[in-house]
Amino acid sequence: MDAAHLHLVLQQARQGERSAFAQLVEHYYPRALRFALQMLRSREDAEEAVQDTFLRVHDNLARFREDAPFDPWFFRILGNRCRTLLSKRKRHHELVEYGDLPIDAASEESADIPNDGFAREVHRALAELPPEQREAFLLRHVNDMDYEEMTIVTGAKGSTLRMRVKRAIDTLRGTLQVPMTEGALHE
Repeated sequence: MDAAHLHLVLQQARQGERSAFAQLVEHYYPRALRFALQMLRSREDAEEAVQDTFLRVHDNLARFREDAPFDPWFFRILGNRCRTLLSKRKRHHELVEYGDLPIDAASEESADIPNDGFAREVHRALAELPPEQREAFLLRHVNDMDYEEMTIVTGAKGSTLRMRVKRAIDTLRGTLQVPMTEGALHE
């Protein structure tokens, strides 16, 4: 969907056209689910976050400024949902008594991790990153956002986001032990 078509679909969705909102869902669902899966490492939690995001987008679409880019607004809502679920999971994890099954081990089984060797290693390496670094890396290198858009999504300063991305790349380089050529990751 190009920018002009997205603008038209957003206008129609704001006017209450259900088919236009369905087009938004169809267009954003794969990217949203991929982002949420990589943030949350649980298909159930990711689907919940994406569903909640679309409900919030639907309920607040009238508040969206037409002159603003839609992607940062959408991913800000999704990022907030992911952070909320991560916080709930952390609180729950702290309550798990010794000997119980840790929630992370259980959720990893349900995560959509490719069976392919290197892709699996990349997913595992991403999962090892602190959530803030993982989010910054995914927004920058998977969703191809610039730092201005990432600032809107996360609420963090551009310099903070640059540092998170750099640290994520440094960690991934070390974890994957793969020499990355100049420009492989543009940071």
